[in-house]
Amino acid sequence: MGHKITLRRIAAGSFAGLILVSQVAPTQALAADEAPADMPADEVQRFCTNIADAARDRRYSLQAMELTKLKSEVDERIAALEGKRAEYEEWLERRNVFLAKAEDGIVSIYASMRPDAAAERLAEVPADLAAAILMKLEPRTAGVILNEMNSKSAAALTNIIASAARPEDPS
Repeated sequence: MGHKITLRRIAAGSFAGLILVSQVAPTQALAADEAPADMPADEVQRFCTNIADAARDRRYSLQAMELTKLKSEVDERIAALEGKRAEYEEWLERRNVFLAKAEDGIVSIYASMRPDAAAERLAEVPADLAAAILMKLEPRTAGVILNEMNSKSAAALTNIIASAARPEDPS
C-alpha cells in the first residue's frame, strides 16, 4: 500500500515522490519495480508528461550554470591577457626611453672619435647611456670601441645591448 502512495506521488510529478522512491530499501525497490507492469499505460504516460517540464527546467538550469562558469573562466583569461599586454607596453616604453637617451648628435660625436678615446669616455658615462650610444653607432664602429674597453665594461654593455635589442619582452 505504501508503494501505491509513492507511485501516485511520482505520477503526479512531485519531486518528493522521487525522493521517497530513492529512499526505499532494496527489497522494497524490487516490489516497486514490479508495480509498473501492473500500472496502466495511461498512468505511465501521465507520469512522463508531468516530469518532462521539471526535467527540462533542470537541464536548462544546469546549462546556465555551466555557461556562467565558462564565462567567468574566459573573463579571468581576458584579465590575465590584459595584464600581460600592459606589462609588454611598459617594457616597450622603457625600451623606447632607453633608445631615446642617445640623441643623434651625441652618437655622431662618438662616431667621429678615435675608438680608444671613445671607449675611455663611454666607460665614464652611465652604462645604459653608453649602451644606447653603442646601439645607434654602426656595428663596425661599435665593435672597435668595445674592443678598446676593459672586458668587464664591454661585457656589461653587451648584456644591456642584447637585452634591449630583443624583439620580445626579456622578462
